[in-house]
Order: sequence, then structure tokens, then C-alpha cells
Amino acid sequence: MRSLNFVHRVSLDFTGTMFPHAICLGDADNDSLNELIVGDTSGKLLVYKNDESKPWITRTCVGMLTCVAVGDVCNKGKNLVVAVGAEGWFHLFDLTAASANKSDSSSQHEFLCPDDQRPFFTQHIPANTKVILISDIDGDGRCELVVGYTDRVVRAFRWEEPSDSSDGGSGQLVLLKKWLLEGQVDSLSVNPGPEGLPELMVSQPGCGYAILLCTWTQQDSTESEDDGPATPGSEASRDVVLHLTSGRIHNKNVSTHLIGSISKGSKEESSKRGLFALCTLDGTLKLMDSSEQLLWSVQVDHQLFALQKLDVTGDGREEVVACAWDGQTYIIDHNRTVVRFQFDENVNAFFAGQYTCKEGKNSPCLVYVSFNQKIYIYWKVELERMESTNLLRVLEEKPEFKSQLKALGVDAEDPAAVRDLVANVLYQDAQM
Repeated sequence: MRSLNFVHRVSLDFTGTMFPHAICLGDADNDSLNELIVGDTSGKLLVYKNDESKPWITRTCVGMLTCVAVGDVCNKGKNLVVAVGAEGWFHLFDLTAASANKSDSSSQHEFLCPDDQRPFFTQHIPANTKVILISDIDGDGRCELVVGYTDRVVRAFRWEEPSDSSDGGSGQLVLLKKWLLEGQVDSLSVNPGPEGLPELMVSQPGCGYAILLCTWTQQDSTESEDDGPATPGSEASRDVVLHLTSGRIHNKNVSTHLIGSISKGSKEESSKRGLFALCTLDGTLKLMDSSEQLLWSVQVDHQLFALQKLDVTGDGREEVVACAWDGQTYIIDHNRTVVRFQFDENVNAFFAGQYTCKEGKNSPCLVYVSFNQKIYIYWKVELERMESTNLLRVLEEKPEFKSQLKALGVDAEDPAAVRDLVANVLYQDAQM
């Protein structure tokens, strides 16, 4: 297992406290360049842009923010920022205009009236939110909002507007379905199923997961938001397909995280069964496909609390990235090649994705929220290859290497002669 050191790093100021899911990377202002969005327990929504240490934009929400996301939640072809609080307040922010205003001004500080800092839409949904997901979960081409709760319930919402309305802010979230799980929900993700259709997946304790069937019915759509608690035999517990992965699990109640839709590189392969990964707090990592085939399993001696995906080699294949509380970060490819990076502080929250830090373009990044009022972004996290190699092997891959050997009178098929030549070039001058 190789150890890495990433050198491109910026630090951002963050004085609040936050929940682990109140952080994300995304194009918040629709300029095709990604920003970092963070929500804190005081209700502040902070948006960081480029390598500026201070927030580019600050907005105020109601209650403690537990999760944030960026996506086309209203299905208007435009990204919006979503912030949801523990008390159940759902906030929508449109930062497109803010980006235009800032580009016209030379000042990096915003001077807005109170109305400009408020969300353009708020709605109260059931409280105790834990994690959210914006994605097309039923294959109809429209995005839904999926919310996981601390009481083992998952709800799916869709943005609906009156047919005679032309105002983009006149809609609201409509409940589509409610599911009751057996264990705590720590992650939500979407993964292509065996037939290529999206499947909504939730993590379950003990390195398990469940697939939630999106069978919308009139009864589900008209269910009251203030309904009573769900029971195992109720309607909410149906349409839940539980999967327990095989293998050695020391604690069946250990918290589990998952990430789906891991890219396999080529469009042809991506159209087939999707890949997803699981990790547990006791150090188990697994990569599986939608047919439940285990591709690999790795056991580490660190407590893994966050799981992401990131293409660090630039070949279109996304690697699995897992982070532990002590900053130990593992990057694993599809062939089970593991590299690790040690962040030098304990970690409060972690995220990985594309971010525009410098050079005016998105690059692979690792984001660490520490306990010392700082956020650290390692940008341009790029590796030439995942597997270990040596100098001779790299030289043999270059077509001009053999011609150079021939010109020097060295037989390319004689490994000892090639090694001697390389050793002389590297070390002879140093010894003289």
C-alpha cells in the first residue's frame, strides 16, 4: 500500500460547527465551475469560491442545518442550492443572479439588503433530517428530492407547480412516498440496476444496504406530512428490499456508508450494471455491482466515516475514496489497488469531488473540515497511475526508448545491460 503526499492545498476560514452531511461540492451559480457549500449549526449557509479564504456568499436559514445539496431540484434546467435544517425547514437559494452581480463588481464583499439574503422559497417538511439526495430515482428524467431521517424513515419529494403558473417560485414539494427501514440511514445514493434503470439505495448497519422501490401511487402522493409513526407492518415498510453482504462482520450494528453510480470509464460499460461501494466504521470496504457480485473487499485498521468517489487518474474510471476520523484517507481503484494519504488533523467532515480552486477549471479535490476552525482543500489531486511501478517499466512503455538503446549499442532484450546503463546515467556523475 503506497503512501502519498498531496502538495496543492488551500485553507478556508470556518468558525462554526457542522453536521457531517452539511457539505457538498457543486455548481451553485450555474457558471460551469464548482463551488464549496457548507451549512453550520447556527443556520448560516456559506459558499466558497476559488481559493478565497473568506466565504464568497453567506445566507441565513432557519434552525440547525443538517444537510446541503446542489442540483436541479425544480427541474428547470438550472442548479439551485438546497439547505435543510434539523427542525424540518427546507430552503431554496438561487445564486445565479449573485454570480452575475459579483462579476460586475470589483469588490469581493457583498452588500445586500436583508431580502436578498433570504431564500426564495421555504417549506416545512418532517423534522429530524439527516441526509439528502437530489437525483432522478424513478427513471422519468425528472429529479426528485430524497430525505433520510434519524428515525429510520426515508421520504421522496418532487417539486410541483400549478399548471397555470408562470412564476418559478410558486411551486412546492409534494410527498411521493415514505419508506421505513430496519436500521439507521447514513447514506443515500442511486445506482443503475441490472436492467440499467436507476435504483434508490440506502445504507443499513452491518455493511448492508436496501433498495427502495419507487412505486408511486395516489395513496402515497396524498399522504399527510404529519402522519403518525410508521410500524414494520405499515405501508411505509413495504417496497424495501434488504440486502446483507456476505463476509466477516464483527458488529452487525456498525454504521455503514455507501456510494453508487461509480463510473467504469467507457460509455459501453457504464450502460451495464452499476458499481457501488460500501464502508463501515470498523474498517471494512467493499466494491460490488448491481447483481450483488462482490468485486473486492478490503479491511483497514481505521474508523471510516465518509465514502466518496473521485477520478484521480483522469481515465474516466472513478476510484473509491474513504476517510477516517483521524484523517487517514484511502483511495482504491477497481482492481483493488490501494493508496493512502494522511491528513494531519482529526476530521469533522469530509467530501471529495470536482472544485475550481485555481487555474479557472474544475479539478479533483479532497475537502477536510477540521476542528480548528479551518477547511482544507487539496486540489489537483491527480495520479499518473494507481499501481506501483519502477523506472525501467516506465521507460519500456515509451516507444523511443528502444531506439535510444540501439543508438547507444545496448541490447534492449538484455535486462542486466539496460539496468547497468540506467544506473550509470543516474549515479555515475554523483560518484565522481
